[in-house]
Amino acid sequence: MSYDLPAIIQACSCCGLPIPHSGLCGKCLTNPPHFTQVIALYRYEFPIAQLISKFKYHGQLALGHLLAELLSKTLEYKYHNGLTKPNYLLAVPLSSNRLKQRGFNQASLLANWLNKKLAIPIKINTLSRIKDTLPQQSLSAKSRQTNLKNAFQLQNTSLIVDKHLAIVDDVVTTGVTSNILASLLLKAGAKQVDIYSIARTPHKLK
Repeated sequence: MSYDLPAIIQACSCCGLPIPHSGLCGKCLTNPPHFTQVIALYRYEFPIAQLISKFKYHGQLALGHLLAELLSKTLEYKYHNGLTKPNYLLAVPLSSNRLKQRGFNQASLLANWLNKKLAIPIKINTLSRIKDTLPQQSLSAKSRQTNLKNAFQLQNTSLIVDKHLAIVDDVVTTGVTSNILASLLLKAGAKQVDIYSIARTPHKLK
């Protein structure tokens, strides 16, 4: 049995939220995030949500590799049509405990696969998670912000000054994690921060 993948046809030009019109969503109009844009392929719903879950929680790396391949092809097309290529890729970091439990960081794997396809260098040790936070999936947008307070740390910041960066993640849900990381990078001197993701949730949590 085959299924149509829930491709994002139209989205907010900043946060990537699927919306029925061009331009910005209401949230980005009233409270612009620190990142410049989210580029995501699919709405986070069936069957993409199930594919990501199998990759992320059940170690089916071939599925992650396939999704990264699809993302790389979209990015190549966008670069060819005017999207500015970043200087470096960075992966959303996991805490040491979460990394030990899972055995891998799905965002790091995606970044590595994109690096091989797009020839964009990865800054491996720039971002780290120093606080073992609660899983974000079960939290509201407001609680996510509190949960991630002081959770991340930057290292080797001299290497990102005046650079255009792209943070890689598997799913952008509310954009809270992306926004916090983008803020840290911009304060450290980065010129621009974009977000590359396989999927984007079709609505913001309250």
